[in-house]
Amino acid sequence: MISQLRRAISGALLGSLALGALIGCGEDTKSGSDSKTVTLVTHDSFAASKAVLKEFTKETGYKVRVQAGGDAGAAVNQAILSKGHPQGDVFFGVDNTLLSRALDNDLFTSYAAKGLDKVPAALQLDRAERRVTPVDFGDICVNYDRKYFADKKLTPPRTLDDLTKPAYKNLLVTENAATSSPGLGFLLATAAKYGDDGWKGYWKKLRANGVEVVDGWEQAYYDRFSGSAGGGKGDRPLVVSYASSPPAEVADAKSKPAKAPTGVATGTCFRQVEFAGLLSGAGNAKGGRALLDFLLSKRFQEDVPLNMFVNPAREDAKLPELFTRYGVRIADSATLAPRKIAKNREPWVKTWSSLVL
Repeated sequence: MISQLRRAISGALLGSLALGALIGCGEDTKSGSDSKTVTLVTHDSFAASKAVLKEFTKETGYKVRVQAGGDAGAAVNQAILSKGHPQGDVFFGVDNTLLSRALDNDLFTSYAAKGLDKVPAALQLDRAERRVTPVDFGDICVNYDRKYFADKKLTPPRTLDDLTKPAYKNLLVTENAATSSPGLGFLLATAAKYGDDGWKGYWKKLRANGVEVVDGWEQAYYDRFSGSAGGGKGDRPLVVSYASSPPAEVADAKSKPAKAPTGVATGTCFRQVEFAGLLSGAGNAKGGRALLDFLLSKRFQEDVPLNMFVNPAREDAKLPELFTRYGVRIADSATLAPRKIAKNREPWVKTWSSLVL
């Protein structure tokens, strides 16, 4: 999940797009198939332009009620606990690290949303049954402080292997894989690269090379990383963050620089895909299907980047200039099958903790 970055952006950079304005788009809380309200259950970091949600109401007659409940993991767990008697009609925010848990608990009803033909097959992780619809994707990657490396006349790392080299000793800070989404994503990137056993040896090398581990993204990025505009007082010029962090760094700048102050080590990334699905037992299934169609519409998809700082799932959705100018598209981001993640997540995290902490 990219929730930490979204919260930081919405609070520090894009305060005018507060979630409270979204919730206000749907005051009618009636449920049932004849209701003119459709309820979107999601995590605290969901964001969309108020004008775009109004367009949905104009087109369909349904108001959107946004019901947010903690981070992605907490929201998925709550949805499982209320299975059969869902809190809403559509769930948004289950990603590929949690997908198998949701599908194994039969949270969703199959529905092929309009526009799926515009979504790459690689993002359609439940393509056969279509219980979930890909809405966006992002990449967890190591970011670097451009000024530090320019001043030191040192080439920034590009790959996971680079991070274990003596030139980068004591430069990297990452998040705890047991307590942080990006921390877990970085662990999964190493498991995808080096295999079920090889990732352990890699982390031993990384530990010997002075990697620092902190609890969460905000501490890593704002307190320990030297390149953050919101902090920048740390002494670590490498941090596990997101491929969309560089555009976020300049989003609020009145005078846009030639380059973002941070760069991305493109060979260190792990891809996260976020999905939405029609909740089994939804009171307003018809409205829920209409909302899924809208989430995959070109209008909503082109609203995604500047609100949630992720990439739209549709191939034909146009990216804003902030992304095309300062962002980077990761061509070969690491992935793992959701079922493999579900099977190995807990033992991997436990082993990682014993190796690194």
